[in-house]
Amino acid sequence: MPHSTDNTGRSQTRTNHPLVKSRKRASIAALLAGGLLSTGLLTTGLLVGAERAGAGQVPNGLPDLIVPADNPLTAEKIALGKQLYFDTRLSADNTVSCATCHDPAKGFSNGDQFATGVGGKKGGRNSPTVINAAYQAFQFWDGRAKTLEDQALGPVANPIEMNLPLPEMEKRLRAIPGYKAQFVKIFGREPVAADVAKAIAAYERTVLSGDAPYDKFVAGDTKALSEAAQRGLKLFNGKANCAACHSGPNFTDNAFHNIGIGMASDHPDTGREAISKMEGDFGSFKTPGLREIARTGPYMHDGSLKTLKDVIEHYNRGGTPNGTLDEEMFPLKLTDAEKADLVTFMEEALASPSYPNHTAPELPK
Repeated sequence: MPHSTDNTGRSQTRTNHPLVKSRKRASIAALLAGGLLSTGLLTTGLLVGAERAGAGQVPNGLPDLIVPADNPLTAEKIALGKQLYFDTRLSADNTVSCATCHDPAKGFSNGDQFATGVGGKKGGRNSPTVINAAYQAFQFWDGRAKTLEDQALGPVANPIEMNLPLPEMEKRLRAIPGYKAQFVKIFGREPVAADVAKAIAAYERTVLSGDAPYDKFVAGDTKALSEAAQRGLKLFNGKANCAACHSGPNFTDNAFHNIGIGMASDHPDTGREAISKMEGDFGSFKTPGLREIARTGPYMHDGSLKTLKDVIEHYNRGGTPNGTLDEEMFPLKLTDAEKADLVTFMEEALASPSYPNHTAPELPK
């Protein structure tokens, strides 16, 4: 694959992913012009980022937004998707919504080790953030879904999450006049599962974070980062080896790695292996993006590391030895000062002043 080098000296890989080839690039400008602001969907933060990018594009530091050809973004569809995202009526007992486990106020995660579904049921994995999920090549920690559309309805039907069979979901939505009318207008038919997925995915593509101090710094503003954060950036791309996996504008290689989390257990989570059926993927999980990382703890697929300091300590040890530990995992020999600088970089440099702090809309009746 072709490589380029950014002005921090970090090597970047440009991926020619087949999914990308089949999609069309979409400008947020068209949605702004189409009245998206009147829906209240684009928060002040996202608008600020768009203005700085010029002509209403995605926030600075992020690539063009890519959407499937069969699910173009429209203001009406995004507004519908936002309603569905915040609506607890998509759960069996009307208590859980997408936003319950992916709460904007908690980094579009939930602030807990595990997600809690209907009846207080808990899964065994941490809720991954929705922030910049539009740029992910795979969804879920094990990558079992390739697109936001593929991912959207999994939690709805999952017995330990929202526990609502999809036929029952369709029935409920058709019985709500406000939803029925919107689906007919947007999709030309009454609510069906495929269109629910498209609407939710359309909304999730507006959950973007960029235009952070890091982006200003790499663009030439040497005062955008504190001295500690600058030292942390050099460590991130150098001695600490973070950029080996956390690369590109979204700080992820969109790949799967075994970094030793949970591997001391008698029955560790098999991770990607359950999907790929490849023994080498045992214990491997998707590399998460790092933008807004200070908001999204606890960390790792099992939520076992509470703070970014804990995360750095894990990497500094070289992870937990096991048969499929990633080759990029080895003791880093960081000093306490270097660890602190790394944390400062992640907390300061990757937090955008235009964070998409979305709030729940009025729901249809």
